[in-house]
Amino acid sequence: MDPSPEAPKQTPTAKEIAAVYREKITGPDREYDPGDQLPAARKLAKELGVQLMTVQSAFGQLRDEGLVLTQQGRGTFVRDPAVPLGTEPGSSPAFAALAAELSTIHDALHLLGERLDRLERLVGSETPPSP
Repeated sequence: MDPSPEAPKQTPTAKEIAAVYREKITGPDREYDPGDQLPAARKLAKELGVQLMTVQSAFGQLRDEGLVLTQQGRGTFVRDPAVPLGTEPGSSPAFAALAAELSTIHDALHLLGERLDRLERLVGSETPPSP
């Protein structure tokens, strides 16, 4: 007879579900490649014994991290990292806004770099040689 009674199994949180699927998508022993479909949220919720909203929240975390795309009525798919964030159908609006903002910042940094180069040439040509 086993002296320690088996503890009741805890249902996973959205954060824990997201961590499991993050590992399955990005880990060294990955189970999902770009374009692969994740399990249906409703089916996974039933298998894990959690509410549908818990799985949807987990998938939402992965979507916000840029790992998956959710297509209404079709499911959740692993995003191709070679495609720029925010440009694929079904991507998070937050990523589209972030991609646009990063592009603007990139352009501004490029312009600043050019101005710095011109300034260094100008200042460098006016500095007397060292003795």
